[in-house]
Amino acid sequence: MTNTEILVCVLCRPAGAPREAPRAGRALFEAVQEAAFFEDLPFSVRPVECMNGCSRSCTVALQAPGKSVYFFGDLTADAETARQVLACAQMHQTSPDGSLLRAERPERLREGILARLPACLPAA
Repeated sequence: MTNTEILVCVLCRPAGAPREAPRAGRALFEAVQEAAFFEDLPFSVRPVECMNGCSRSCTVALQAPGKSVYFFGDLTADAETARQVLACAQMHQTSPDGSLLRAERPERLREGILARLPACLPAA
């Protein structure tokens, strides 16, 4: 089983927030990274400098080889969202194809889905 990777946009900020204000995306990344560390979860949590979801901040993606990629937006940068992102990543990791049924996803990841991309096909 390959580990799910969690990508968090660290440049995300709410609409209208000053450019010099602390980035909500950075806060969410740190919360997810900290929660994964303290719960000793096998996820790679990677900061990404812009995933082009600027009008839907904060954004997070889940990916793993051979599995669907999910891209979520409209997430709040707090500890509860971090816990729910990790719970969703666990679901993604245990799903054979990465499918995440809406009704089974944690509450904060049921809405705000920006994309579901099919798994990459192996090179011929």
